Amino acid sequence: MRRGAWLGRSTAFTLDPREDAVFGWRLRLSGAPRGVWLVLTYREHAVDRPLRPLIRLVRDADRHDVFPLPGAALGAASWLGYLPSDCTDIHLALDPRTDFELERVGVRSHADIFAECFAKRPARAFAALYNAVRGDERRFRDILRGACATAPRTRYRQWAASRRRLEAVSPPEAGPVIHLVLPTGRSDADAVVQTLRSLMAQTLSRWHCTVAWADGCETMPYAGPRVSHRDWTGASSLRDLVPHADVLGILTPGECLTPDALALMTDALGAASAPEMVYADGETVADDPRPRLKPDWSPDLALAQGYPGFTLYAGGLLADLMDRPFGPPETCRIDIGLRAAGAVAPERAAHLPRILLQVPAADRAAWPAGRVERYLAETGSAVRWQRFPAGPDLLWPLPEPAPLVSIVIPSRDRLDLIRTAIDGLLNGTAYPALEVVIVDNGSTDPAVHTYYDGLRRDPRVTILDWLGPFDFSAMTNAGVASSRGRVVVLLNNDIAVLRADWLDALVRQACRPEVGAVGAKLLYADGTLQHAGVVVGLGGRAGHILRRRPGDTPGHLGQMRVAHEVSAVTAACLAVERHKYDAVGGLDAEAFPIDFNDVDLCLRLGAAGYKTVWTPHAVVAHLESTSRGPAVGAARVRFEAEAERFVARWRDTIRHDPYYHPALSLTTFGEDLE
Repeated sequence: MRRGAWLGRSTAFTLDPREDAVFGWRLRLSGAPRGVWLVLTYREHAVDRPLRPLIRLVRDADRHDVFPLPGAALGAASWLGYLPSDCTDIHLALDPRTDFELERVGVRSHADIFAECFAKRPARAFAALYNAVRGDERRFRDILRGACATAPRTRYRQWAASRRRLEAVSPPEAGPVIHLVLPTGRSDADAVVQTLRSLMAQTLSRWHCTVAWADGCETMPYAGPRVSHRDWTGASSLRDLVPHADVLGILTPGECLTPDALALMTDALGAASAPEMVYADGETVADDPRPRLKPDWSPDLALAQGYPGFTLYAGGLLADLMDRPFGPPETCRIDIGLRAAGAVAPERAAHLPRILLQVPAADRAAWPAGRVERYLAETGSAVRWQRFPAGPDLLWPLPEPAPLVSIVIPSRDRLDLIRTAIDGLLNGTAYPALEVVIVDNGSTDPAVHTYYDGLRRDPRVTILDWLGPFDFSAMTNAGVASSRGRVVVLLNNDIAVLRADWLDALVRQACRPEVGAVGAKLLYADGTLQHAGVVVGLGGRAGHILRRRPGDTPGHLGQMRVAHEVSAVTAACLAVERHKYDAVGGLDAEAFPIDFNDVDLCLRLGAAGYKTVWTPHAVVAHLESTSRGPAVGAARVRFEAEAERFVARWRDTIRHDPYYHPALSLTTFGEDLE
């Protein structure tokens, strides 16, 4: 396909306001094309926690399709979507803070899209055609979008070329000077020149950089009113280097800021939320460049991986950091970053989902051996820095004595499943204090009842009869109500224990005061990933990230190697302290009897001030809904009704999952670019 063909044939358009609290804009296309594919290219101003644009394709009075659009990580973004032949109107929901500008609308034919899909992924083209014939319109368009509208991060260079825009920012003349510290040594002199050159190109002129040399330097590049050079010797804190500063950041040699970086980052510091730190995304500048698309503030990930990188500090946090001791030049930013990671609440940290930094190093964890251990020792933390086979991670202490854990399992028949699950719990789990509550939904298999008779002789097992239609939420709530444990684990009956320490890993996290739900690493029988956390918005509602990828997949920024914050986890294996579960009312059986109840629970826990954590150290096999099967017929209608309720309740989270970058696709499951 020729270069630029994916943009399609341009069509004239107007974007007009309409009276609607959410979808406040109407997109009118010249000639009213229908039964075609649209390509929207647009620009957005960089803001903290942006809401993705939404497009609503109105089909009739009671039917419409809504899709989240990607964010503009490089200044501009592009969306490809099918415009049905029966579409009567097109509405957009926009975040007014982003100053959305629709640059262009392109139109592409079915033949054009199929040709591109067939050229890129022939099997996907046939799969799309099959779903079109069987009437599954959502699956049909998602397959084509996944092939044509997204790109793996390995194709970042080509993806970025069409989206890179320099934002026109007019920074105010008055305001605090941005003090930058650049610790370095003589061997990095050339890299220092590169960094200073990028500072000289900034649209914001209110900055001063102190280059602190550990071993001196014969040449002092860019010395003048905005760049000073000094000897590092004797400096043990930031105040030794910069006596007074209202805003301060620490650079490393070779890092280069885009010309609008300081203007955009200081603009974010001046937001009404008054953040005390702000960081942005980056890209490596090696022969094969890759993006570093970061989540919003994730303290656990920051302590384990040091992902924020270059950061501006201000307010009370900076005042606290100024006099904190740090080590040699090469670890100065690490020491400061660790202090910040342990002190900053999410609402005081701003993340600009915009690529504003070029880094020479490869995508890797930032903390060298020994630094986190020293930080934890200095702060008297009970947390330990543990080296696991997949990489280093934080290990939270297990309460003493170990609290009783109640494992609640809804089940019906399927002796092969329930026996495997119970055997793993009672005989393959090392945790010392557990009870199992089976909520049986009218099993009719005599072999299951015989098995239950044997289980009743074990004081750790309770079997609760539940008569009536399958209702996962109500059954689970009933099981929790009849249990005794301080910690509750919601577990499917198609789970198989793989490691004896799986429950220890869940309880360590669940007993942290700030943590609500904790999810496990779930694997299919073939060893591929079934669950590594839930992204709200994936597939338009919520879905599992990296599904069907190899079990040892590191994930973007190496997140899958360490425990970290996510928006939600699956109730196929979910741990939570009972008092937190009760505080939010447990699973919502009225709105979500079968589906979305776990995601809804996590989000309600989040609204109550508790974060959700996924840990790779609780590893369990999951056959996924083997006993229920896929939703078809009336079950499908019920599923769609629950999905609509979920979207209505959590629309803003769908538009911005804080732990999933807005430039990443919500169509595919593999952290692809869109």
